[in-house]
Amino acid sequence: MKIKSEKDFWSGLLFIAVGAAFAVGALEYSFGSSARPGPAYFPFGLGIIMAVLGGMVLFKALTLEVEGGDRIGSWAWRPLVVIVVAVALFGWALPRLGMFISLPLLVFIASLAGDEFRWKEAVANAAILTALCWVVFVYGLSLTIPLMPTIF
Repeated sequence: MKIKSEKDFWSGLLFIAVGAAFAVGALEYSFGSSARPGPAYFPFGLGIIMAVLGGMVLFKALTLEVEGGDRIGSWAWRPLVVIVVAVALFGWALPRLGMFISLPLLVFIASLAGDEFRWKEAVANAAILTALCWVVFVYGLSLTIPLMPTIF
């Protein structure tokens, strides 16, 4: 069988692998019932849905002809490194600097990965994301997340 779209083929395989890994990993936990779902319920279902979607993308890659074969280009190393550094820095900074500093820091550093960085957009994104995270996690779910640096 001939691969007609490289991008769809490899992304379909990746979706299947990640979905199957989540579904298999969820088998270690209790499923519960439909009325009282256990910790395995959501990751197992999500993993199965992801694997099925990957199968659909893979099927498309093997059946529908795409102009030029939709080849995979070279890796974009700069955005990959910037995003990984931003997330790692966020993980380190959150318990030390609090959400009100580390989350905007994450947004600003991750925004530098793109070619179209604009300060106004980064500030707006940081403000909205920080406010929504506070509403959902601190106010809504009552999670204990440090908001300010530990010196305060």
